[in-house]
Amino acid sequence: MNPDLRMWVRQTLTVCGAELRRNLVTRRGIWIWLLALAPVALMWMHSIVQWKTGRLNCSIPSDTRTLAVVYHYFLLRAAIFFGCVGIFTRLFRAELLERSLHYYFLAPVRREVILAGKFLAGLCTALLLFGASTLLSFSGIYAHHYGAPLDEFLWQREGLHQLAGYLGITAFACLGYGAIFLVMGMLFRNAVFPALGVMLWEWLNFLLPAWLKKFSVVFYLKSLAPVELPIDRMRGPLALLGISTEPAPAWLAVTGLLCFAALALAFAAWQARRMEVNYAGD
Repeated sequence: MNPDLRMWVRQTLTVCGAELRRNLVTRRGIWIWLLALAPVALMWMHSIVQWKTGRLNCSIPSDTRTLAVVYHYFLLRAAIFFGCVGIFTRLFRAELLERSLHYYFLAPVRREVILAGKFLAGLCTALLLFGASTLLSFSGIYAHHYGAPLDEFLWQREGLHQLAGYLGITAFACLGYGAIFLVMGMLFRNAVFPALGVMLWEWLNFLLPAWLKKFSVVFYLKSLAPVELPIDRMRGPLALLGISTEPAPAWLAVTGLLCFAALALAFAAWQARRMEVNYAGD
């Protein structure tokens, strides 16, 4: 390996380690932990109620549909979205508020390396929290099932495939939204309103023309969904408002998300090289 490249990798990992400790062990991050735990509590509460009442009236197919709706409209579009807002917008903004960013910039480290280390730490934090949330939510919704039906669903049918699909969507959501909010944290003093604009764009994606839908993260994430959402088969008034679009092939969805994240990080690196530390305005 090239000596310079080896040094940059080592510096990136050093920055990442320092930022990980800050991201995971901080009182300001408690609300992100609560966001990650909320869908877990909801899914396990469902199984506990089934156990307590003794009426196991939820079939595996019905719980599979419930999990799909809760995952996409609660965990993905709310918990992961706002969790990424909290994690990634503060990667640089928190340093400015604490008046400590200049210590990084005065160190003999390329700014691109600092950016890579910070983003990697944010990504690891988001993956750890929301990956665990996805896994525990999946476990919770099926916890009241047992015996041969559950074993068949997990090992002989599509159960583990669905779990892998949800974990993959979670990973790409953290990557895509993380790249967006890293850039926003560098560009805006207060990223709340830009983040709300992104949220509105993502939530109203089903109303957009087909060509505009492709300029959103959620379009590609939904294309990777292992279970079709019941709400996607629109009926009544929603059918008049929504514009049906064929999902992107899995390879195109993955490629599109990776290219988008790469472009956002390239812009963030360019912005980091031009950034001047001025605490007077913060």
